[in-house]
Amino acid sequence: MIRYAPGMADPGKPREATYQDVLEAPDHMVAEVLDGELILSPRPAFIHQRSQLKLASRLGFSFDFGEGGPGGWYFLPEVELHLGKDILVPDLAGWRKERLPEAARQAAFATIAPDWICEGLSPSTERLDRVRKLPLYAKAGIHHAWLLDAREQKLFVHGLVDGRYELVQMFFGGDLVRAQPFEELELTFDKIMDVPTRASEGTVAYGG
Repeated sequence: MIRYAPGMADPGKPREATYQDVLEAPDHMVAEVLDGELILSPRPAFIHQRSQLKLASRLGFSFDFGEGGPGGWYFLPEVELHLGKDILVPDLAGWRKERLPEAARQAAFATIAPDWICEGLSPSTERLDRVRKLPLYAKAGIHHAWLLDAREQKLFVHGLVDGRYELVQMFFGGDLVRAQPFEELELTFDKIMDVPTRASEGTVAYGG
């Protein structure tokens, strides 16, 4: 929700946030609309972006470019997902290529729900990712959701079952990772991530 400051026009009740509020958000913040509420979070620090890049590179070579792997996927970092009234920005998102026509690849944001998302957990965003965003990803029918905690060297792999996520796999530092839906590729923690942090702590919620 958007709350009005004293002296502004009284709308009668708080209004739901819209895409216009996202467009007007400060450039240094990640803006999302969750259940009608505008959420502003710090943009990822360099080390967090580095982890995103490393994971995207490993998956991309095998599953996007088809080098040493089956191909057939299309990956994007921090893409805006417009899923009904909700606007979410996962750290990484992936679609099976047959589900993403060329016209959709030219758009400024995605309206087709991806098949997979990954969120890198950090202290300022973990609760948001787990409590607020995961249920919305499930509601949109996204079949696979990863939560990657590089500090604790943990990967939580969720699969969609009857409209809700279940934890189907969990990996720890030192494990060889073959995680759904990319079981063909063997990953290790040290090759796919740096320790993620956010540029500052604390998620800012406007209204609610």
